[in-house]
Amino acid sequence: AELRASDADRDRIADVLREALAEGRLQPEEHAERIDAVYRAKTLGELEPLVRDLPAAPVRGAAPAGAHAAEADWPRAAPESENLMAIFGGSVRKGRWRVRRRTNALAVFGGVEIDLTEAVFEQQEIAIHVVAAFGGVDIKVPENVSLRSSGSGVFGGFDVKTYEAPDPDAPIVHISGFAVFGGVEAKPKRGKRLKNLRA
Repeated sequence: AELRASDADRDRIADVLREALAEGRLQPEEHAERIDAVYRAKTLGELEPLVRDLPAAPVRGAAPAGAHAAEADWPRAAPESENLMAIFGGSVRKGRWRVRRRTNALAVFGGVEIDLTEAVFEQQEIAIHVVAAFGGVDIKVPENVSLRSSGSGVFGGFDVKTYEAPDPDAPIVHISGFAVFGGVEAKPKRGKRLKNLRA
């Protein structure tokens, strides 16, 4: 419990909280409070209570018999992902950056901007999961990538202009999630094209 928490530890707990918000287990206000506590936490002992009442919470010492000692560590290894949060504020990701396999965007009374037009795609398919509650998420993609959607709006808008690129080897950007009294918009940016799939 006294072990110092790393940035990766905090991100893992933030992922659990994001899933709980998406499933309706946490209200946006409670989620915002817990996320704030996650990024103020200095030790693993401060992180554990934030997800103790959630079914996706990792449990210390729960590795199966015969598992390698490193597999029993808490928190467990995280998927390759990046989190962008705007709570009563804004968050922007643009310019030259490496897109991870999964990006999670949360906007609560704030705005998130994700600009992929100059990004480096190292995977053929990437996923962006968004939650907009009384906020907005704006996503821009190059003209020559495929754009797909499986999101929905509840008293809000989920406007993703789905598009299949002519090139079968083009990257695929899949956007999922929901908007509650907020908005999500994703569309190709005219004149911006991805030159290389990999850096």
